[in-house]
Amino acid sequence: LKAVILIGGPQKGTRFRPLSFEVPKPLFPVAGVPMVQHHIEACAKVPGMKEILLMGFYQPNEALSRFLVSAQQEFKVPIRYLQEYAALGTGGGIYHFRDQILSGGAEAFFVLNADVCSEFPLQEMLEFRQQHGDVHSFVILGTTANRTQALNYGCIVANAGTQEVQHYVEKPSTFVSEIINCGIYLFTPAIFQHIGEVFQRNQQELALEESSNGWQRAEVIRLEQDVFTALAGSGKLYVYKTDGFWSQIKSAGSAIYASRLYLNQYSKSHPERLAQNKPGGPVIRGNVYIHPTASIDSTAVLGPNVSIGEGVTVGAGVRVRESIVLHGASLHDHTCVLNTIVGWDSTIGRWARVEGTPSDPNPNDPYAKIDSETLFRDGRLTPSITILGCSVTIPAEVVILNSIVLPHKELSRSYKNQIIL
Repeated sequence: LKAVILIGGPQKGTRFRPLSFEVPKPLFPVAGVPMVQHHIEACAKVPGMKEILLMGFYQPNEALSRFLVSAQQEFKVPIRYLQEYAALGTGGGIYHFRDQILSGGAEAFFVLNADVCSEFPLQEMLEFRQQHGDVHSFVILGTTANRTQALNYGCIVANAGTQEVQHYVEKPSTFVSEIINCGIYLFTPAIFQHIGEVFQRNQQELALEESSNGWQRAEVIRLEQDVFTALAGSGKLYVYKTDGFWSQIKSAGSAIYASRLYLNQYSKSHPERLAQNKPGGPVIRGNVYIHPTASIDSTAVLGPNVSIGEGVTVGAGVRVRESIVLHGASLHDHTCVLNTIVGWDSTIGRWARVEGTPSDPNPNDPYAKIDSETLFRDGRLTPSITILGCSVTIPAEVVILNSIVLPHKELSRSYKNQIIL
């Protein structure tokens, strides 16, 4: 078995700015560890996992290399990064590196998108494939969304008895099905034959279009639109529906929601990562992750759903709720931080209040997913979580509401519903 994690590249993740300026989005910490580490952890647990490949078109940089080395040591699985020469789409990348994926005789491999958070029921997908379908069939992980939100995802129509995918539509314009694609797949080497057919077809179409000057367009292949749509109804594609949590991490706001889902899971999977109430320690409410190097005053109240990064200082009487505080940030006495991501090395002065509006899914609808809000509606900033970029300084006694502050800003007054460039 192998696993491929698609991490995309720098021109993607624009909705994740200003946080993706400092660190590639897959390395952004969610619930205390880099986003993609949750994927690696899940893959490493599957018996027989021989190698994990990260694939994308980020330039190999120091942060990425450091992360790969430490992840390899921690999970005892070879982990490599394969850099695409251009954005090749979800299918083009794995087709381009098919020899690397198949080397060592891989019988099957998982493909996971890096910008989802999930329980990753990989073992269950393997067992499901043995019970349904033959050894050459492919499995998509699916979950249920409500009717209106399903239109934002790939929709799957499956046979109720066999779970065979009969029809697949990416982001349909009218309602097709409540079962949506989670961006996690189990393939066998046979998938490359199907991707190869798309590649061939693209090349023929390009040959007909004399005028087209893009030589690389044939290589850009999207698994969802190009491959799944064609495979549906052929008896080779199945869907495994999960009842576990799942969410996309497209915008910075969805990172706080993903953090909540993972922190929740920690009580079962990593109780050691959750902070406990101790005499002389801060007051902990609900699930909170605190990096061992953080220094937190005993009168601070943290939680629920708070993640405190490396070297963070939290002063007396500080209240933090539903927030991610990144490494090196400092919250001075009596600040209040709600629904906010506080960037690296940022400082919030005494008695300041920094607050955002959560864009959580509807709690009364078990199938509601988080909406990927547009930044602006009717020419105004949509109220969502407040984001402070890196090295932002907020003075004492000001209020920052529903705002996005770009890196290296020193604010002098209060702001509401603004992007501070």
